[in-house]
Amino acid sequence: MTRRQLSELIDTLIPEMEVQREQVLRTRRGHERLAAPGAGAKAKLTSADRVLATVLHLRKLAPMGLLGQLFDTTAMTISRAAKDVRPLLEAHGVHLPASTARFHTREDVARFLDPDKTKIKPTC
Repeated sequence: MTRRQLSELIDTLIPEMEVQREQVLRTRRGHERLAAPGAGAKAKLTSADRVLATVLHLRKLAPMGLLGQLFDTTAMTISRAAKDVRPLLEAHGVHLPASTARFHTREDVARFLDPDKTKIKPTC
């Protein structure tokens, strides 16, 4: 997936994610919101981060614990993001094949990002 494709995917999914979040909150409250959007606790991940974390998880690039570290949150937050975003990806027909790269530590990611040492077999 190119940066442009990821950006377009994020732009497509964010409005749907906001609607989905409002529906969940409305159900939890049992009525329409009384306070303006933005009041209350702030999300630990932005909508774009939620999509990116889900894409990385579905590509099987790293375990949720490592993704949590990279996004400065917990594995549980990554798991919840994936649970919310996955149905939206499926609804848009987005299929993400598993990557041949696997990362288990931050150091693995740093080594991969070193352009002089990166050699990963393409999936196609």
